[in-house]
Amino acid sequence: MKARTDDLRIERVRPLISPAVLQEEFPLPDAAAQLTDDTRRAIESILFGQDPRLLVIVGPCSIHDPAAALEYAQRLRAVVPKYADTLQIVMRVYFEKPRTVVGWKGLINDPGLDGSYRINQGLRLARKLLIDITSLGMPAGTEFLDTTLGQFYTDTIAWGAIGARTAESQIHRELVSGLSMPVGIKNRTDGNLEVSIDAIQAARHRHLFPSLTKEGAPAILETRGNDTAHLVLRGGSTSGPNFGAEAVRAAAALLAARGLPPVVLVDCSHGNSQKQHARQREVSFDVAAQVAAGESPVRGVMIESHLVGGRQDQVAGEPLVYGQSITDACLSFDETLPLLDRLSEAVQQQ
Repeated sequence: MKARTDDLRIERVRPLISPAVLQEEFPLPDAAAQLTDDTRRAIESILFGQDPRLLVIVGPCSIHDPAAALEYAQRLRAVVPKYADTLQIVMRVYFEKPRTVVGWKGLINDPGLDGSYRINQGLRLARKLLIDITSLGMPAGTEFLDTTLGQFYTDTIAWGAIGARTAESQIHRELVSGLSMPVGIKNRTDGNLEVSIDAIQAARHRHLFPSLTKEGAPAILETRGNDTAHLVLRGGSTSGPNFGAEAVRAAAALLAARGLPPVVLVDCSHGNSQKQHARQREVSFDVAAQVAAGESPVRGVMIESHLVGGRQDQVAGEPLVYGQSITDACLSFDETLPLLDRLSEAVQQQ
């Protein structure tokens, strides 16, 4: 009898909906598609110095409640006209959470927050929410963690991110080379910049790699390269914060030395806020001062913000606080508005 050598640790195989079927269930309206395309072009112009506005990626650390996320989008959309001449605002709509060991992996992987892992349901919730948000006139940005899930909703995304833990991954660099939107690549968790700059360079080149088509069939994808990949400074566990003017200039110099555009985004959270959400105010105000002074390499910021400030743990049998993060702590929406005001003023002053 031949020894069994395959799938020895696979307990169950479940069917996965195809991207094409999901897109047919939840088609992207023409107006939302136009908004997404226009925002991508605007972000490119900001990165290339043709548009003086700042890019602001703002929203919850992660989405666990679509209703609260949609309410956040409605409130954010209401203030967008106030900043139309100074800020290009994109809502942070993150569905995947990288985990150092174990934990809740995000709305797509576990929409019930209960370990049931109803991924098809999570994909439907995610795509519907993205369509609802973009249909409001609010462009969306997200992180690409699983390299296949993007096929289900990239058509709705105006700005993408590669996180600090995956910047060194070859398959994520290949993925970026084929993505249709500008993509920010964060520095590594320890603060190392060289790895992310390597990633930016790699993403600008042609790649061929195995993946899935929209119909769910295996295929080899050939890319053209993505010249809009850019660096996001998020601080580091070893190097400390890197949002200050000296650190920003040093990062720009490293990029220029590699023949890359010397521009950066600053993540006001994570290592730059030393994981204290209230310190995002300090970081954003420092960045605003740099922008106001003129000739800054900073082209935008990221801010973690939700309806209710702080964070909460899931406790069995107890309801969650509506509109409060269950992952990283966020600023409240009301606490976020003064940051937008200050960043807007900085653009006017430069």
